[in-house]
Amino acid sequence: MSPLLPAGLASVALSYLLCGIPFGLLIARRSPGHVDVRHVGSGNIGMTNVARSAGALAGAATLLCDAGKGFLAVSLSRLLLTGLAPVASADLADPRSSMGWLLACVCVSCVLGHVFSPYLHLRGGKGISVGFGSALALWWPLALGVLLVFLVFAVPSRYVSLGSIAAALALPLLAAAFGFHVPAVLLLALASGVVLWRHRENAGRLLAGTERRFTVHPGNPKEKSRGTKRRN
Repeated sequence: MSPLLPAGLASVALSYLLCGIPFGLLIARRSPGHVDVRHVGSGNIGMTNVARSAGALAGAATLLCDAGKGFLAVSLSRLLLTGLAPVASADLADPRSSMGWLLACVCVSCVLGHVFSPYLHLRGGKGISVGFGSALALWWPLALGVLLVFLVFAVPSRYVSLGSIAAALALPLLAAAFGFHVPAVLLLALASGVVLWRHRENAGRLLAGTERRFTVHPGNPKEKSRGTKRRN
């Protein structure tokens, strides 16, 4: 049996467990208000709700940690795979090669771990930050392209959800344009599909004109009960 198969399965499993760590929840709980973001604002554990509920510093820390765990998971997986199969190191270094699907599998696992966290009864965030971090480790030009799409849509409108939806749609299209092989493109499309599914309510509010623009709330987040929550 090729060592790539067990190494690949181990990489996928470890990436799922690593990226399932709910940093947004942990960081918000350590904030001055000791916020449980699952019960304020939108109830989401991602950067946007943490920033609105626990402040800008907590939001920035959540963004860095969520992106960082995706980057770390893919980077460690690449090291594991190349260490066990040195002959494939050149192919694994460039995800546009025929072996790119292996690391694309890890990217999917990163998103699934964050969205369906094993530590939160398979509930979690929406996958944008961790997806960006994993794409950055996969191939930085791809991540840069996705980031540019996000900024083009999110900055002028101040709708983080709009930028996130546009970035998710762009990921497999950019991968195909950059020359990724079909299996890798399809796997990245799967990751994008999960992110889009998590943004389905945001998409509905965007169409209805009721989506909330991005703000950072420095006040007491405990005043926002789940019954009067504002969706992100």
